[in-house]
Amino acid sequence: MTEQETPFFSVIIPTYARPGPLAACLESLTRTGYPRHRFEVIVVDDGSGNPPEAVVDACRDRLDVTLMVQPHAGPAAARNAGAAHARGEYLAFTDDDCLPSPVWLLAFASRFAKVPGHALTGRTLNALTGNRYATASQLLISYLYAYYNAEPGQGRFFTSNNLALPAAEFLSIGGFDTTFPRASAEDRELCDRWLQSDHAITYAPEALIYHAHALTLRTFWRQHFNYGRGAFHFHKIRAARDQERIKVEPLSFYWDLLRYPVSRGLGWRGPHIAMLLAVSQIANTLGFFRDSLIGG
Repeated sequence: MTEQETPFFSVIIPTYARPGPLAACLESLTRTGYPRHRFEVIVVDDGSGNPPEAVVDACRDRLDVTLMVQPHAGPAAARNAGAAHARGEYLAFTDDDCLPSPVWLLAFASRFAKVPGHALTGRTLNALTGNRYATASQLLISYLYAYYNAEPGQGRFFTSNNLALPAAEFLSIGGFDTTFPRASAEDRELCDRWLQSDHAITYAPEALIYHAHALTLRTFWRQHFNYGRGAFHFHKIRAARDQERIKVEPLSFYWDLLRYPVSRGLGWRGPHIAMLLAVSQIANTLGFFRDSLIGG
């Protein structure tokens, strides 16, 4: 890409001490079907102490890639730093443990031709199908997408590992809230603020990535406990903006969640995955009340 050319997409990848997964992520982007002169990649190292220079250098002959380094401040701050540096008309966010498919940017570009001002959220599949905890965690996201994004062009939920949106609009609403110190609910808060600013969300399932995040029972519990903590922080932020309280979903929402693994054809694994989904909701609730009792 020459200095005069402006990329259509700026792909932003926050990373922290995961050079192996980051290398796989970048390698997947080298196989994209989207014209390589039309996108740039910005890797933001979140103060890992050992920036992945060698990983990034290995792809420079196949990608227009930049490495940024910042003091440790969390993924929200890292994404904002990348967005501030971006030259693209649209920002495409993913994570270092994700593998974008060859059609990922092509699918987003096709959708933006029809809805240029929308935020687009793609479909994410679990790359570690043998890991029951990763399967359960990703299945929960799939259920939430089906529940909140059923109406075309009227989505209400996105996650930050598979998200594209206009750069100008993202910056105009302040980007991600950096008061979230960990990956917990900063994408949920951005989603809420995006909708409150009269922007729209469209679910684009053809924009596919694979998520390779290995989990154990301990890390699965911690992940969803932290999601609960993030949910409490999100509620505090909404209250400070004088927005109405978030309505609790009906019991049918949770009942359908527990039945969801069976409907997805998981066979004998279905009941076990359903049990893990129940565990995730218990962990989430405990994390929420933990922070509500001590004030966050």
